This record gives sequence, C-alpha cells and structure tokens, in this order.
Amino acid sequence: MNAPQPARKPLMALDAALADLLSRAAPLAATETLATVLSDRRVLADDLVSALHVPPQDNSSMDGYAVRVADITEKGVVLPVSQRIPAGHAAQPLEPGTCARIFTGAPVPPGADAIVMQEDTREVGGDFRAVHIDAVPGPGQWIRCAGEDVTRGAVVLSRGTRLSAASLGLAAGIGAAQLRVTAKPRVALFSTGDELVMPGEVPPEQMKPGAIYNSNRFFLRVLLERLGCEVSDLGIVPDRREATLAALKTAADHHDLILTSGGVSVGEEDHIKPAVQQLGSLDLWQIAMKPGKPFAYGTVRRDAGAGADAQGHCHFIGLPGNPVSSYVTFLLLVRPFLLKLQGAAESEYQPPFKTMQLRADFDLPRADKRREFLRVRRNAHGGLDLFPNQSSGVLTSTVWGDGLVDNPAGSTIARGDLVNYISLSDLLA
Repeated sequence: MNAPQPARKPLMALDAALADLLSRAAPLAATETLATVLSDRRVLADDLVSALHVPPQDNSSMDGYAVRVADITEKGVVLPVSQRIPAGHAAQPLEPGTCARIFTGAPVPPGADAIVMQEDTREVGGDFRAVHIDAVPGPGQWIRCAGEDVTRGAVVLSRGTRLSAASLGLAAGIGAAQLRVTAKPRVALFSTGDELVMPGEVPPEQMKPGAIYNSNRFFLRVLLERLGCEVSDLGIVPDRREATLAALKTAADHHDLILTSGGVSVGEEDHIKPAVQQLGSLDLWQIAMKPGKPFAYGTVRRDAGAGADAQGHCHFIGLPGNPVSSYVTFLLLVRPFLLKLQGAAESEYQPPFKTMQLRADFDLPRADKRREFLRVRRNAHGGLDLFPNQSSGVLTSTVWGDGLVDNPAGSTIARGDLVNYISLSDLLA
C-alpha cells in the first residue's frame, strides 16, 4: 500500500508574496556622483537643498512696462519711458511718474509694483520714448515674486526620488551640476532551456522542431536597463544541473541580483529550483496569480574567495518561462523589488497597485481560482476590450494591450461591470 502523499502547500497570495519580497530588499549602500544631465531615472541618495530663491528676485512674466500703480488711476495715462530692462540686466530704481520698458524674465526695478503687458499699451512719439496705458493695473500684476517657485533652504527633491526629466530641470534650476545617486543594482540575467535560440543565429526556415526564439531575454534586459540596472547578459544556460549550478555560482559573486527566465516549475528538466536550494535557499515559490504562478525568490551564497563582493549572499529571482508570465511578474514583483533595492521612496513601490475603475466591454464567464491579470485595451467608448487569447505564451497581447485588469480569484466579469484597471504605462514608467 502506497504511503499517503503530503498535502501540497497552498499557493501564496500575491500581496503577501510582494510584502515578503520587499522585506528582503535592503537598499544598496553604495552611491556615486553623476553629472545632473546624466542622472535620468536614477535614485537620489541625499536630500537636495536649494541655496537660493527661484526666481532669485522679482521679475516680469510678460513683455511690457514696469509701472507704479499709483501713477495710473485711469485708462489713457501717458508715461515717459525712463529705462529699458532686458532679461539678465540690472534695473535702476523707477522714477515716479515714469515707466520702464521690460521684457519677460527681467528684474522688476525697485519702486515698480506692477507690469502692464505690451498688448495694453500704445507707443507715443516713436522709439518707445513714451507709452499710452490702456488698462489700469492692479498691485503685483504680471510680477513673479522672488522665491515663488523655490525658497532658499527648501528641500526641492527628497532622498529616494527617482529622477525624471522635470526633476533634473529643477535640480539644474538651483545650480546643482552634480547629484549623488544610489549605485546601479548589478543584475545577472540568463535564460534556461535547450529549446531556446537567439534571433540571428538560426533563420526561421532552419529552426529545429520544438525550438523557439528567446524573446524573454530582450524585454527583460530592456526593462532592467530602464530601471537603472547594470546588466550582465549571461545568455542561455543549457538544461543541465551542472551548467545551472556553474552559472549561479559565477553570477552570485559579483552581482546584487540573479534574474532567470524559465526552469522554475516542477518538470524533470527544470533545474533552477534545486540548484538554488543547493547553493543557498529558496524562500518563496509559486504564487496564486495567473499568469505567473511559478515565480521564485531565494538567495545564492557568495564564494568566500571572491573578494569584497563575496560577503553575504546574492538575491535570486526566477521568472516563469512563458513570455507573458515573465513580463507580468517582472512588472508586478521584480520592478518594486529593484526600486526598493535602489532606495526609492516607498510611494514608488509599495502596494496596492495603482488602479482605476473602468467599464468592462466584455464577458468573462469562467472564474479562475487564482487572481488573474487580463490583458486589455481602452476603447473609444471609455470601456475596456479584452484580448481574445489570454494564454501566457501570447506575447502579442502585451503589445496590443495598454493595461491589465486585476480580477480577484473566483470572480467572473459581465459586460458593463466595473473592473480594476492597471495602466501598463504606470508600471513601465
């Protein structure tokens, strides 16, 4: 009589898996100083404090005339022009009963308390010697006050900010030519599978039966680089235990994360899981999500003889081999892990996922026991269309779609229902 098999451990819920994953991602200590213009998408390592007001002094937001409001009590006043003030030039005090020709960005002369824009004036006598004022200005009109954007001593960008084009412009605006940022996470990337072939190595007409091109390697590398990682592309590792062990050992010594695609399921040719367990530990395996169930997290010990990089361990994340599964689990799990590793602010990576409720213009009559992420696209009527083939191998759906429907386990969807929509542009930002 056969001995009873032990009960299978229930799959971990996605939210619990993400919380567990993030708890293991201690921010990297190493930093580097970069030119501001080269710091796009990097994570700021220190608060950035302004040493000046922006703008540094009151200035004009219009081309026109700087005036004293007390001199213009009604329309039709004619004032002589006492000075001309281009941007970047100092202004002299404004004499009472006169106005100053002024240009956008130029400093407001002492004594002036309003700007009359050029469209509300008429030149008198030629050569801008005097102007006819056609509008009565109010105090402060068209004046940008010193410090209205940034005040001296203010923190303009906080530590943990993931830098963008706008934030780099803000840093430059307070004179920051360089920024201290967290060092790039070093990621070793490889795929497993004897069926994988690299594009360009074999033309389509010469592909062997069962062979497929390695699409995962391409989108994973791009996603890693967009997240500010330094990627070592280790190519394709054959489906052999010895080759898998050797690849993991080599990668662990000089990287912060090993990211693999394929080989983390339960088949006889899936060698990643036992190899990681032999070289370290497998702490998380299989998640109650669709697609993406065979996701894995663990650590690989570093070689004690590998120098400074050999202390402790290297993070390991194994993604499913099916391309949509690999793509979705990267966005929902690997992306927040890497952002925390870089010291990004919690708002960048903490769940819940940013969703909006939109109308489903489709039916999903069959519920799944796992939480599903359906590839959808917003339509011209304000609703969502469902890609007709939701197989985890159909990468076309991720190109066609602009988002995911986060559908709870056991839930069906009827046309007209409100569903939770996650924008792919948010996840790819």
